[in-house]
Parts: sequence; C-alpha cells; structure tokens
Amino acid sequence: MTLASRIIRVPNPFERDRAEEIGTLFSDQPGEVRALLSGTGGCSPYLKGLMEREAEWLRGALSTDPDDVLAGILAAVKDADDADLKIALRVGKRRVALWTALLDLAGVADLEATTGALTRFADLALERAFLSQVAVEIRRGRLPGQGEEDIAEAGGAVVLAMGKMGAFELNYSSDIDLICLFDESRYGRDLYMEARRALVRATQKACALLSETSAEGYVFRTDLRLRPDPSVTPVILTMEGAERYYESLGRTWERAAHIKARPAAGDLEAGNRYLDRLRPFIWRRHLDYAAIQDAHDMRLRIRDQKGLHGPITLDGHDMKLGRGGIREIEFFTQTRQIIAGGRDPSLRVRGTVEGLSALAQAGWIGDDVSATLAADYRAHREVEHRVQMVADQQTHALPNDRQGFARIAAMMDRDPEPLGKEMLERLERVSALTEDFFSPDAPPREAGPDLSEAQAEMVARWRHYPALRSERALDIFDRIRPRVLRHLLSGPGGDRALAHFDGFLRGLPAGVQLFSLFEAHPALIELIADIAGTSAELAQYLSQNSAVLDAVIGGSFFADWPGETALAAELANRMAGRRDYESRLDTARAWARDWHFRIGVHHLRGLIDAGEAGRHYADLAAATITALWPVVIDGFAEKHGIPPGAGAMVLGMGSVGAGRLTAKSDLDLIVIYDAEGVEQSDGPRPLAARTYYARLTQALVTALSAPMSEGRLYEVDMRLRPSGRQGPVATALSAFDRYQREEAWNWEHLALTRGRPLAGPDALCAHVAEVRRAVLEQRRDNDAVRRETSSMRERLLRARPGDLWDAKSGPGRLQDIELVATALGLMSNCLSTRVPDQIAAGAAAGHASAEDAAALGAAHNFLARFRAGARLLGTDTFRPEDLGATGEAFVLRDTGCGSLDDLCAELQAHAARASDCVVRVLSPDRDGD
Repeated sequence: MTLASRIIRVPNPFERDRAEEIGTLFSDQPGEVRALLSGTGGCSPYLKGLMEREAEWLRGALSTDPDDVLAGILAAVKDADDADLKIALRVGKRRVALWTALLDLAGVADLEATTGALTRFADLALERAFLSQVAVEIRRGRLPGQGEEDIAEAGGAVVLAMGKMGAFELNYSSDIDLICLFDESRYGRDLYMEARRALVRATQKACALLSETSAEGYVFRTDLRLRPDPSVTPVILTMEGAERYYESLGRTWERAAHIKARPAAGDLEAGNRYLDRLRPFIWRRHLDYAAIQDAHDMRLRIRDQKGLHGPITLDGHDMKLGRGGIREIEFFTQTRQIIAGGRDPSLRVRGTVEGLSALAQAGWIGDDVSATLAADYRAHREVEHRVQMVADQQTHALPNDRQGFARIAAMMDRDPEPLGKEMLERLERVSALTEDFFSPDAPPREAGPDLSEAQAEMVARWRHYPALRSERALDIFDRIRPRVLRHLLSGPGGDRALAHFDGFLRGLPAGVQLFSLFEAHPALIELIADIAGTSAELAQYLSQNSAVLDAVIGGSFFADWPGETALAAELANRMAGRRDYESRLDTARAWARDWHFRIGVHHLRGLIDAGEAGRHYADLAAATITALWPVVIDGFAEKHGIPPGAGAMVLGMGSVGAGRLTAKSDLDLIVIYDAEGVEQSDGPRPLAARTYYARLTQALVTALSAPMSEGRLYEVDMRLRPSGRQGPVATALSAFDRYQREEAWNWEHLALTRGRPLAGPDALCAHVAEVRRAVLEQRRDNDAVRRETSSMRERLLRARPGDLWDAKSGPGRLQDIELVATALGLMSNCLSTRVPDQIAAGAAAGHASAEDAAALGAAHNFLARFRAGARLLGTDTFRPEDLGATGEAFVLRDTGCGSLDDLCAELQAHAARASDCVVRVLSPDRDGD
C-alpha cells in the first residue's frame, strides 16, 4: 500500500506559483499525491526546498509502503560508516522531516506517530553521534576498552533524553534537551581523571556533530543546560555527583523535568539504574501540594521573561508558552503527577496525553477534563507543527499578520476565520481549566477567633518553630491559621486542644508541604483539630509522621474495609517492586502505618465502632505477617539456602489469634517448623536445621520490631511457645505435637484456644491446625481446668490488681473475662478463637448459666470498647483529667455513656457482675459436668 491510497486531506496551496513548480516537478505522480506535494510546496518554502533537493529519493518513497520508508531512513543512518556519519545524519534528518511532514499534512499520521517518528530518528542520531566519539577516545587509548562491546557500553556513560525527546513528543524544530552522565565507579583513582576528560571531549564533539550547520544542513540543536549547575559543571557529570545534587538541592522544576527522563544513548542499563536510584527525588512518598505553587511561580516567571501577560489574542500568540498554550497543559499534567506519583506508580508516565489519561483513571481529574485537555493539546501541537513547517524555524508563535495566519490555515486546509475562532476558544478553555488549578481565586482572608492572653502568647511562639522558618511556610500558614484556631477553640477544652496542636506544630521538621496540603484540602484542618483535641500523643505522632495524612486524600481512604486477604496481596505487590531487603521492610512499615492510621481515623470519626476497629487492626497485623514472612525467608535464604524440609509457619496467639487488637497491641507469636529427616540447609553458608529456624525466627522478630527509618511495625512476644523463655525461639512440629498432646499443662491449652495460623506453607498450617483441633477436642478433667484456671487467676490478680479506670487488669476486667472464656472454650471443645464464641460454647455445654454467659459477654463488649478507645487516645493508664473535650466525647460515644461519672459507674457495675460470674464458673462444684 502506497501513500496515494491513504491520503485523507491535502493542504490548500497558499502561493500558487510555488505550488505549480512542485506540481510540474512531480507531474509523474497520481493526482492526489501531486495535490499533496504541490499544496505542501505552496504553503511551506522549507518543505518545497526539501522536495526539490530530495526529488529522486522522494519518488522512490512515494511508491513504497509509508511504514517502510521511515524504516529505510533509519537503516541508512544506522549502517553508515563513521567516516560518512556527518553527511548521513543530515541527509537522514532532511528525509525524515520531509516524509513525516507529508504524512502529517495528508492526515495519514496522528500526533503520536508524527512525534514518535521524529523522536526515533533523534534517538538513533544521538546514539550514532555519541558512540562514534566514544569510539575515537577508546581507539586512542583515552578510555579503557577494545572492541565493539566496549564502545556500545560507552565507558559507563549514558545520555538521558529530557523534555519532549524523553517523552517521544519532539516537534519539527525541537532542540533536544540532554543530560550526560557516567558511572564513576567503573574507574579506579588512576584512570578516573583521564576517563572524565575523554568523556567530556566525546560529549562536546557529539553535540557539535549534531548541531553544526553545513552545506547539508544540521541534525538537531542540542541543549545541555538541564544538568545540575550548568554554568560551573562539565558537560558530562558523574552519576554520584548528580545524585548528591538532587538529593540536597534539587528543585521542583528539576523533578518535573525528570518525569520525562529516558536513557537514549550509551550505557542504557546504567542509565536505568541511575534513574531508579533517583526515584525518591522525583517521586516523593507524600502528596506534594507545594509543587502547585512552584509550578505557578515558574509560569509567572516565563510570562514575565517573554512578555506574555495580558488577554489572549491570536496575533503573535505563543502556542507553547502563552496563556492557554501547550506548556500550560504540560504543567497541569506534570504538577499533578508530581503531587501524587510518589504514592501511585500508575502516574509515572512520560507522555502528556498518557499522563492525562492516567490521572483520570486514578481519579485525580475528571474524565471530561482529561478528554478536553488531551484534545486541545493535540490541536495545539498540530498548529505548532504547521508554524514550524513554514521555514524550519524554532518558533511557537502565530504570525502577526493576516497573511501569515492565512498561510497556516491553508496548510491545514481550513478557512482562516472559523479556524481562528476555534483556536481562540481552545486557548481560553485551556487557560480557564489550568489557571483555576494553579491560582484559584483566593477566598477573603478569614478573621480568627478572639484569643486569651495566654493563647495569644502561645500562638506568637509558632513563628519561631522549625516548620515556620521560611517566608513561604509563613505565608501559607497565615492563610490557614484562622481556620485552624477556630476549629481548635470551638468547644470546651479548647486550651488543651491548642496545647496539643502546639506540640504537633513544634515537632514538625518542615511545614511548606504539609501546610500546602491543608490549604488544598481544608477538611484536614478539622481532622487535625479533632486529633489535637483528643490526644497529645496522637498529635505528636502526626508531627513526626505527617505523611500519613496523604492517605486521607488518596482516593480510597473512606472505601469499605478490604479484608485480610486483599491487604496481604496489596503489601506483597508493594514490596515486590523494591530492589532490596531493607527497602522492602521500609515499604511494609510505611504501608502498615498508613492503614493503621486509617483505622484510627475511622474509629475516631465514628465510621466504625470499637469492635470493627479491633477486627481491622487484627486483619492488618495478620496481613502484614502473611506478606512479610516470605520476604524474610527470601532474604535469609540468600545466605543460608531455602528452608530445609517442609518449611515453617507462624501461629498467632493471644489477641491477634482471637482476631481483635487495639491501636497499641503487641503480637503473641509462635514459629513452628518441619525439618524431619533433614540435617541442614544447602545455601552458601549452610546451617543445621534447628539453628536455621531459630535464626529465621529471630529475623522475623527483627523485621517486625526493629526501629527503622519508617518506624517499627509491632512489638513481638514469643513467650507462649512450648519452651517459654528458656528454649529455642522456633519449635519443631514433632516437638510441638508431642508437647501439646502429652506434656502441656492446662494453662498452655488455654492459650492454644486462641491460636490461629497466620503465614506459612498450606500443608504445614493445616497440620498445626489439626494438632490444635485434636488437643482442644480431647476429653479432659474439667475440675482440673477450673482449679488450674482459678490458681492462674489468683496469680494474675496479685500481680496486677488494677485500678478504678483499668479496663484490662483486675477482678471482672478483660484479662479476667478472657481467661475464663478460654477455660469455657477448653471445657466445651470449642475450636473458635473468639471470646464471645467460647463463652457461648461454654454455656451451651452447661459449664456456665445463660445469665452468667450473657453478663460476661456484655461486660467484655463494654470493657473492650472502652479500652479500644483509650488505647487509640494513647493512654496506657486512663486518666479523665488528661482528656480534652474531643477525647471525652469520643470515649463517651464509644461506650454509650452520657458522662464520665456514668462511664465510671457502668465500668464498675460490669466488672462487679463479671467477677461474680467468673467465680461461679470456676467454682469446683459447678453443675453440668
């Protein structure tokens, strides 16, 4: 299929005499082709000159499948000898520019095909130019290497394509923006300086080879000014030096530039590794709303420098930098990508239209906004291309006169007047959509509430805190401060809320990002005020982990709870994208912290009750262990080999086994392994099976509990294993089976009633579950169970008698009720780990009266709700005087009490009734056995 059969449109010749000259030159071509060529020649002096110069080649191309023509151009450049490269590159550029323009003007190639063809040629031209000069340095002995493979690796140097080239969006007269780097670790101290000089020479000569104009023309103008400190740094930098610069001094515009960065020539693998290391700089872990102001400031600077302020008019309007232009759409897209791309990898795309689509799919912009801006972007780029086609000028400005605009309209086969009207509408539409995002109309500055002298003195101190040390932070905070103060002081206990917020603010290391987030999402101010009014500990936690607030506006924060299985799969997927063990652990910590915070906020706001919160915390812990256990095993196996035998499983005990945790619960765990008949592992550093699993268990405990840059996950308690504190931390399956069936005390079987497999091979988990079932269903001396449970109860009450407000320790409190619940479960052969089920089973079997079972269940429910709320407030010892108004309201709402006095009375009444019930259940003369 030739071009003739695919033509959809042709330009309307603007200069008839020039069109006729081309028509005569190509009189041998079919009518539609001749019309395309003559129309093009009549609109573009530049393309007319190319057609005349390349007439013989063009005739051959016109009789070839269009898709094969570009491939032929690229092949000719790829196969050219280095000695002929200068001419080959220029001939290739002429031909690719001409052929791409003809396909574009004929409606055969869309925007992506057009810019993609130009970019593919730029990639090849850059690669040939750069590697040819590297080859010169290698052959002269200035760079280590010998053959073609060494040349291809370019001495560890890579050229990053930035901007439009990086995104495959080059236009007809684009500069190519490049950053050149080399991996300094390839060279010892004695070779480094010479290699650096050689690579500087190669870079300079490669750029000259591309940009110098000769009788054959030029290839591309190259721009190396995007590199760090271009006025003082060489044209090629070490990767380590660039990384240090971006980590310490990198600015928002440099992050935006790197969204489109792509290794294009040289050692591409080294370039990809470098960009992977730079990912934390480009994609911040938190939602970065400060980027909006940075981008807006950059827009204003561009307008100032180019004189582009004022209303939109078509005469001379800059389609790239002017209001409503191409750059506005690019800034809009890239800024939103920067804001959220650290948390959402789906936004890390290079292309502008691709970025708009990704933002819509992720819910950051509406589908209508995405579609509108994408269509307007395509239309803008088409006009930009026509402007550049006229004379191959690096311009984006529309003509200043009617004749010039009529030429552009003719090239598009349009009438000037309706085209101008459409273009003006598009520019104004883009301006309206983007301007509101970057600089929305500021609401009138609110007046803050009246402050007492002490309150005013506290607020005055805020300006001296680290978070408010910059003028920018002060400016943003001054705009939100009235609303913050109004929420803090809106109810009783305002002084306490203000003091808690003062602690939050004092602990912030920086403020611009967070204050920008508050300004963009005012609902967060109310949330912070609620937290500050509730708990100093929560406020302090937020000051040190403010990035968790990103989760509140991350799109799914208020969605239904996903459940343990979905959570485990999500965490496993997150960790799979990290390259090393430590980063996987940090990923798990940050992920769990976000979900932990989500549960707390839902509970605090009344979206879930204490029971649901307890189940969610347990789901989160189980999912974390499920996803983390294989990661720990893989990390350990790198040194010591895969787990010998059938592997190991993690058995959850205590509250995590029972499926109900609080905000500050630790985890009771047992690790059980099956290495029957296997003496040792087979890794680089093999270990005896028993030692292997002991150290693997320690690795799990460390992974869960060791403090790292993202904090710690959980405190771990392993004292419920058969050997207690004395023996090995991991238990062999055979020993566990034998011990539980033949040696364990009743109190150890009480603990087993709350055992639940969390992670490990399915077969091993099933085997452990079967051991548990067999033990719990065996016949036993119920009097002995009561007697031993009573003895244990007495020891616990002596050790922790509790106090007035203690929900856990003391007669009739949670520990007391849960102890008797496990006894009821054991006596009734109940397999459920949940306290209500165990109590119900005990009553059904006649080990407790229906009245006592109901009283125990009601007391457990009330005390668990009270303790869950208190633990969320951060209080280990509940003291009513430490509550702010919000905290008091929260506890009363959770317990259904009208006042703290009512709460105290209810707590005492439930505990007293439950204590009496426990005594009756454990009485040795209970009927029904």
